[in-house]
Amino acid sequence: MSLTPAQKTTVATWIADGANLSAVQKKLRDEFKVSMTYMDVRFLVDDLNLTLKDPAPKADASDVTKAPPAPAPAAAQNLPSDEADSADAEAPEAPPGDDATPAAPAGPSSVTVVIDAVTLIPGAIAGGTVTFSDGVTGKWIIDQQYRPGFTEISQPGYRPSPADAQAFMQELGRAMQTRGF
Repeated sequence: MSLTPAQKTTVATWIADGANLSAVQKKLRDEFKVSMTYMDVRFLVDDLNLTLKDPAPKADASDVTKAPPAPAPAAAQNLPSDEADSADAEAPEAPPGDDATPAAPAGPSSVTVVIDAVTLIPGAIAGGTVTFSDGVTGKWIIDQQYRPGFTEISQPGYRPSPADAQAFMQELGRAMQTRGF
């Protein structure tokens, strides 16, 4: 379906105002009663030589990989009780059988990372739980591209402090190394 010149001008205005393709698709349907697929809207924007504006990137609380590296290493390693004895030779500072030993990261934060014995989430190679220094808990996974992320956080909209994010990444890295990742 083709649009009138007035409708094309309106679409150009929407794009100039920062609308994304989904918003344009919805506005076309609501205001002009024109139903287009997402791909058709993409082609329309290209045909009109319009450039989508990139929205300001939002801080993603689940992406803790952007935390700066820690200046000092953490001391203790957290292991599930079934693997603590076998990894004791590799990490003598981890007490055997203690699966909730808090980490000692750089700075005042204290983060506990535990790896689940079995990961049942499709596409995840590992998963577990984390408890941040302020008591907020969460479930984390590492996907097949080795990207960490959170699947559940006990406090909606929570963002860990930079020290906690840093400590989480350090402890997660240590825990994954003991598992052979």
